[in-house]
Amino acid sequence: MNLPDNARLRRLWRGRPEDAPWVRPAFLGLLLATAALYLWNLNAGGYANSFYSAAVQAGSQSWKAFFFGSLDAANAITVDKPPAALWPMALSVRLFGLGSWQILVPEVLMGVATVAVLYAAVRRRFGAGAGLLAGVVLALTPVAALMFRFNNPDALLALLTTVAVYCVLRALELDEGAGRWLVRAGVALGFAFLTKTLQAFLILPALALVYVVLAPGGLARRLGRLGLGGLALLGSAGWWVALVELWPASSRPYIGGSQKNSFLELTFGYNGLGRLNGDEVGSVGGGGRGGGPGRMTVDLPAGMELPGRGGAGGGPGGGWGETGLGRMFNDQLGGQISWLLPAALILLVAGLVVTWRAARTDTARSAFLVWGGSLLLTTGVFSFMAGIFHEYYTVAMAPYVAALIGMGAAVLWEERNRFLASATLAAAVAVTAVWGWVLLGRTPDWQPWLRLPVLVGGCVAALGLLFAGRTDRRLGFAAAGLAVAAGLAGPFAYTLTTLAEGHQGSIVTAGPGGLRGPVGAGMKGRGRMFVTYGPGPGGGQGAGGQGAGQPPTGGQGMGQPPVGGQAPGGPGGAGGQAPVGRDTAPGGMNGLLNGSTVSAEARRKLMADADSYTWVAAAIGSQNAASYQLATEKPVMAIGGFNGSDPSPTLAQFEQYVAEGRIHYFIASGGGFGGGMGGGSAITSWVEATFEKVTVGSATFYDLTSRKQLAKK
Repeated sequence: MNLPDNARLRRLWRGRPEDAPWVRPAFLGLLLATAALYLWNLNAGGYANSFYSAAVQAGSQSWKAFFFGSLDAANAITVDKPPAALWPMALSVRLFGLGSWQILVPEVLMGVATVAVLYAAVRRRFGAGAGLLAGVVLALTPVAALMFRFNNPDALLALLTTVAVYCVLRALELDEGAGRWLVRAGVALGFAFLTKTLQAFLILPALALVYVVLAPGGLARRLGRLGLGGLALLGSAGWWVALVELWPASSRPYIGGSQKNSFLELTFGYNGLGRLNGDEVGSVGGGGRGGGPGRMTVDLPAGMELPGRGGAGGGPGGGWGETGLGRMFNDQLGGQISWLLPAALILLVAGLVVTWRAARTDTARSAFLVWGGSLLLTTGVFSFMAGIFHEYYTVAMAPYVAALIGMGAAVLWEERNRFLASATLAAAVAVTAVWGWVLLGRTPDWQPWLRLPVLVGGCVAALGLLFAGRTDRRLGFAAAGLAVAAGLAGPFAYTLTTLAEGHQGSIVTAGPGGLRGPVGAGMKGRGRMFVTYGPGPGGGQGAGGQGAGQPPTGGQGMGQPPVGGQAPGGPGGAGGQAPVGRDTAPGGMNGLLNGSTVSAEARRKLMADADSYTWVAAAIGSQNAASYQLATEKPVMAIGGFNGSDPSPTLAQFEQYVAEGRIHYFIASGGGFGGGMGGGSAITSWVEATFEKVTVGSATFYDLTSRKQLAKK
């Protein structure tokens, strides 16, 4: 049926005819408020993670770089993830020019879309109120507010996994037509794999098992439809993997993060089993086994501790923090995601108890199992993985927590006249209040006044739900409103603090005292970092050509605050560039976690005759290279990939590029980590011995077109 334009507008505002008049305006208001919240102060983050911003810039200039996810438009090496998360940002930059807003607005839109999909999934079975509550909880989760304004792959991953859950829930409602929804779920998970590889599949067992056991129709038909979904998943993820693996290695970029130039190796090694057991060749901070072959131990200066570490060397989880059931509630992760996690678990159990005797195909019980299974699987893996783990990974849990809060609250509210239901709902509210009081106590100098209102308000609300809510509807609504306010006060305050600050670099966290960029202010204790390396670029031995277990040389930028990556005058203008001024040392860990600010003088030198070279410069590590690439919008080769440990290019390859006149400058890193970030790497040593040094402000360049003159005897 074709509706006239004015009728469509009325339908957009009014929603379904059977809905209450407030439903659609409230939903649209939620989306508008989420967008406004996430867009506020967006430019404070500059280029956010310059590692991915450089790849976005490259993809906006070269379709080949766009396809592979290359770090530069000349296609030397890729990022250490598949490229799907880069594609929306690269298209935005291609259309509107390079700038902070052009990169980050697509992430904000992903956040708004995730809220919308979550609302749609919850309200179908549990009502608009439950959907709105779930949407609000998601929007105000601190780690969600962080990552839906940041350019790491996690924003798109959260959206696609939420879409996959929605599609499976739709399939569980149907006998005829279920296959189409499972195909859509498979496509969503396939592109989630192209976003962050195997993390996309953490929820797959829950989705498949619930569908096979509880979907309508005979078992053979259910298995057949599930097979269709699996084929859709394989096709939507496999086309890109097949092309990359079959593409001649000589005509494509090196696969960043791998040691053998293979995406499959990257998937099942560095981004796969290595994340679980900590054996991640080329990683930084993984494992807790100390020095030894392929691993370097570095003591961090007093007063500095890498985020997520458990003191000197960590606990059972080694360099990435203690593992175990309490990991999501510890000092590093608690304020990111766990505010409502205890309540979500309580409401999951309550929802299953209430729906346990329902028919096999009951969609309410299926919803609890799908969302709850997804939460438990993701939380379980995150809690026990020994490899690389960052606090912001927990954004993947946020939609599952929010859905369970909305669904569980709705189910128990409907059953509130029964004492057990009202007591369970009251217990969830009280536990949330107590846990909020504990979390706020971990930052005693930040908003200390908030702790008591959260605790008292939550406890009063719990008592109201337990007693008055069962007998007086108005008092019940008042108690419910107070419960929501008390439960969300803490995460809302953390979220506002997160939005007010700019976040840059590779490791960022939400909330007060969170990391705004590379290692620096706000950290405590003395830590130890482990660097696992392969042969390194140029075939050097160990880390930067040094003996195994030796710390890197140099040390510029250790613990420096975030310094680079913003466009001038409030980034976001079309064609905005990285700030130009005085050169600074590389960001934290010698540019490993963030790059450096590029001076106007350095930019002018790189831009001189830039079109005559394939790469205007080469630098050790992706973050260092990214700073200069974003400043010039010209390709800069990242030797060794992210942390300099990838064996690309070899010394012979680099010498050939120089002989062919394809690289103009080599940018000295001043020391570093991984296979080649130190000054003793094979490539660095060859450059220093062969070419003239050029000082540009405080930066050191080597002109690869000007060899040193041999001293006369």
